[in-house]
Amino acid sequence: MVPTRVEYRPTSWWKRRTTTERWLALVSTIAVLIAVALVVVLVTSILTRIKSTGNLPVRTNRASTHDSNNVCMTAGCNRTAADVLSNMDPNIDPCDDFYKFACGNFIKRTKIPDDKSFVTSFNLLSDLLQVQLRTMIGEPVEPEEPGPFVQLKRLYSSCMNTTAIELDGLTTMKAVLQDLGGWPVIEGQWDQSKFEWTKSVYKFRKTGYSIDFFLKFSVSIDYKNSTLRVIQIDQAELLLAKEYFSKGLEDGLVRAYYDYMVDIAVMFGANREIAKSELKDSLDFEIQLSNISLSPEDRRNYSLLYNPMSVHDLQVKFPSIPWLEYLNSAMNIPSIPIKSSDVIIVSVPGYISKLEKLLSSTPKRIQANYVMWGAVYSSVTHLTDQLRQRQLQYTKLLNGRTELGPRWKECTDIVSNSLSVAVGALYIRKYFPKDAKQKAKEIASDIKEEFINILKEIDWMDNATRGYALEKAAAVTAHVAYPDELLSDKKLERVFEGLDLSSDKFLKVMLSLTLFGIDSAYKKFTEPVKKQDWMVIGRPAVVNAYYSTPHNSIQVPAGILQGVFFSNDRPQYMNYGGIGFAIGHEITHGFDDQGRQFDKDGNLVDWWAPSTKAAFMKKAQCIIDQYTNYTVPEVGLHVNGINTQGENIADNGGVKEAYLTYASWVKRHGSEPRLPGLDYTPEQMFWISTANVWCSLHRPEALKMRISTAFHAPDNFRVEGPLSNSPQFSKDFNCPINSKMNPIHKCSVW
Repeated sequence: MVPTRVEYRPTSWWKRRTTTERWLALVSTIAVLIAVALVVVLVTSILTRIKSTGNLPVRTNRASTHDSNNVCMTAGCNRTAADVLSNMDPNIDPCDDFYKFACGNFIKRTKIPDDKSFVTSFNLLSDLLQVQLRTMIGEPVEPEEPGPFVQLKRLYSSCMNTTAIELDGLTTMKAVLQDLGGWPVIEGQWDQSKFEWTKSVYKFRKTGYSIDFFLKFSVSIDYKNSTLRVIQIDQAELLLAKEYFSKGLEDGLVRAYYDYMVDIAVMFGANREIAKSELKDSLDFEIQLSNISLSPEDRRNYSLLYNPMSVHDLQVKFPSIPWLEYLNSAMNIPSIPIKSSDVIIVSVPGYISKLEKLLSSTPKRIQANYVMWGAVYSSVTHLTDQLRQRQLQYTKLLNGRTELGPRWKECTDIVSNSLSVAVGALYIRKYFPKDAKQKAKEIASDIKEEFINILKEIDWMDNATRGYALEKAAAVTAHVAYPDELLSDKKLERVFEGLDLSSDKFLKVMLSLTLFGIDSAYKKFTEPVKKQDWMVIGRPAVVNAYYSTPHNSIQVPAGILQGVFFSNDRPQYMNYGGIGFAIGHEITHGFDDQGRQFDKDGNLVDWWAPSTKAAFMKKAQCIIDQYTNYTVPEVGLHVNGINTQGENIADNGGVKEAYLTYASWVKRHGSEPRLPGLDYTPEQMFWISTANVWCSLHRPEALKMRISTAFHAPDNFRVEGPLSNSPQFSKDFNCPINSKMNPIHKCSVW
């Protein structure tokens, strides 16, 4: 019997399942498909980002930043976000070049106007301030208006009257030169028997010109007793930096300076060939003055610049100079006679010895051409357009500017610099938001406390030195926005009592201003120093901040409490990254390579134990070496790590203090919302805010001059240096170890 063959026909899997099993399988399949789709979208997004930027997206540290409800949508936040976005270039890896990440688009979109040598966050804010000031000082004088406000409006009007300046031509200037003794190069006959360089100093002082062309004379606070004022004698103030003069006429700028001298002399009526010969001798004399002067690098130790001598001892040591006559004539305050027993501080005794020898071998005609050129040089900007255009041709080589700015800008600057107290009083009454003062004061107080905490934890200080440092930090006074005295018309009027700006000659007006300012300063010679003197901080209409060594105080003027630095209606991470960094920077100046030489009272005292001083010097050397290795390829120069060390130490300490202070603020108040359109944590935004302070673009000429002569590093290194030294920055941006912004070897002083 043949068995029946059963043919096997497999049933489909779906048909063999129950209805419930079928639904479960369907749901699972859909879930898998959704998950796959999400992965594809994520991978595609990452690949697109990598393709466009070459970098993985920066990870944020708080999931809350992705919460659409945790975004600040106020007008202030929207405005701040727009400013940040307009500056930054998100295509740059922040761990490779944070400066370009935060400021790259600022650099791309910024065009330097022909009348500027650079554009920075600082001068953009200064431009705004300038417009505000122009509105105030360009208004007509009002009935019963306080005298100081009348004076500043009168000064502005005199400056703006270019018709009168052109009509006067060189008449007033030539008359002034005659009164000073005559400029030999333009004189037909010049009697050298009537010239003595000391007598020229006396005449310059009475006229309102600088008297610092041979010896610098100043009334300053005594380094070793900051409650008293002293007379200080120092090396000459030259018209071109020593760094340039050292190369002589082989340096292009020195050659341009010489050509400028000759051309101006010819405009005054000199024969060109005579001018070329005589002013070459004058230039050689100025170069020799530069050669016998100390370099900026050699002037950072204040103890070496403090050499007290009685007038009698000065006369014995440097006999060719009639010191009693010289000092009384330079002071020129009859009610304050200088006596032989009075002590003078001589900064560089060796300079005076060399000056005596140089003067003895230099003909009087050369000396006179040199010093009269100094008067002309400082006056050109107040003279005719022809001279000012030649000045522009010269300064173009220094800073790259190709045009003079609008006259109103120049006149506004002259008024705000010359009558800064009156301008500041008018500014705060008209423009400054009063509630901003208290908020900025709180930031300053908190940062000071954070610096004190840092001092307590420094592991390289011995306890005795730490104690002195803590005392000094606790004694730092913060003057924020403006002193209340500026609201008093009577106090303002006392400040400007005796000022006369009634001359119809602009040059005479400017000389009167200078003379009034010098007399006012010198009259305080016998008065004790008031550490809380409101006049010291009575200049609020400026975009800057300062540290005063003798006062051991910081000044945060009203003019800087706006824009990129500060605003009441934006998150605090932006304010701490802006004005907070600036405040921390200034506090740290009291503990940089120069500030550390003074104690809590502003006196030159060595309060450092030898071992701690050695540790400080080692850490400072790390900063010096780091910045010296920075190169600016556009101009082929290295940063001067020695001259910039004070500012670099302050930058590194200041940003650390501001960051830690903000972290403490968050602990007290909680985390802040992010800005619209910016998917970065508050901590990351702090660093972006700090970098935005330094967004800038310089002409090559201006950049070269800054590197050669300034005490600040170029702005990009003011970001790269401090942030690359910060472990907190690297953590917040997840920067790989040994990336450009997270080097293994970091420098830190405070």
